[in-house]
Amino acid sequence: MSLTFHWFLPTNGDSRHVVGGGHGSPATASARDRPPTVAYLSQIARAAEDLGFLGALTPTGAWCEDAWLTTAMVSQHTERLKFLVAFRPGFVSPTLAAQMASTFQRQTGGRLLLNVVTGGESHEQRAYGDFLDKDARYRRTGEFLHIVRELWEGKGVDLHGEHLRVEEAKLGRVPEPVPEVYFGGSSPVAGGVAARYADVYLTWGEPPAQVAEKIAWVSDLAAGHGRVPRFGIRLHVITRDTAAQAWAEADRLLDGFDPETVRAVQEGLGRSESEGQRRMLALHGGSRDRLEIHPNLWAGIGLVRGGAGTALVGSHEEVADRIAEYHALGIDEFVLSGYPHLEEAYWFGENVLPRLAARGLWTHPGATAASAAPVPFAG
Repeated sequence: MSLTFHWFLPTNGDSRHVVGGGHGSPATASARDRPPTVAYLSQIARAAEDLGFLGALTPTGAWCEDAWLTTAMVSQHTERLKFLVAFRPGFVSPTLAAQMASTFQRQTGGRLLLNVVTGGESHEQRAYGDFLDKDARYRRTGEFLHIVRELWEGKGVDLHGEHLRVEEAKLGRVPEPVPEVYFGGSSPVAGGVAARYADVYLTWGEPPAQVAEKIAWVSDLAAGHGRVPRFGIRLHVITRDTAAQAWAEADRLLDGFDPETVRAVQEGLGRSESEGQRRMLALHGGSRDRLEIHPNLWAGIGLVRGGAGTALVGSHEEVADRIAEYHALGIDEFVLSGYPHLEEAYWFGENVLPRLAARGLWTHPGATAASAAPVPFAG
């Protein structure tokens, strides 16, 4: 089975420096370096498509552009690339969300993937009119996904749940194909929802031992429902011709972190209700010391950015080795990003993907039988 790689659309702005934001922290000033215009995002998307990424993740929240509208526009400038769009239970009715997904599939030729975002921060949820606590939000997500999946199968739905109620719900046209559901969450209630509804369980980039524990946890829960999900990981990446060059780039990014910004971001993230965010913070403890927490795994991004806070850093061969290490644990999908996203897509796509192809771990998703040979690389 070929590994799957996704890139990232920085709908919060892009830069040669780390763009902070997420989980209640505002986007940093560097977000203004390259505004998230449709033209620039389409440039990134076309590069990702050509290089061999299957899809592109978009973030969600008040700190970035709306994921649905943006990807719908960018999709018109690409041909094959799929879009991993944030699905927000509680912000829209499940019937309307199912209809939106169905329309997106038809208008893009089946290029929608869905990333379920339950919402880890109550203050952000309240800004959107959602006043449920965290556990209740996950229970509502379960009801939401139940309704959506029934509708996608062409069924009529009547449900009077704890949080959601629909009567005589039915879609006029079901999506073809049904979009796959990606889901992350580290709390017990999140694991239960993932076990029942996720096609792909996503984890942030923790060290391999911790990732292995998560895979075992979700696998056991899913087995109780007769299900076998796939697993993916969300990471940043800094890959260069030599390890010294890659770490020099990591140091350059680190040098751009203003101490006051780090303090403020860490203080804000420390109030997060997200168990996944708590685990990210524990990797570095807010300190610039000992940021390499596993060979080639650097926790520096998390000093100024909420959510995914670790990066694979090293030579192209070392980064390929770390990907193979995660794959050996059961990770088949990699959702990657780097600053700036256009240039880093080329660094990874032109240098790491061919090495993985040479190892038999990856095939370009757009390749035909006659063109499936790996792209040459200098090595």
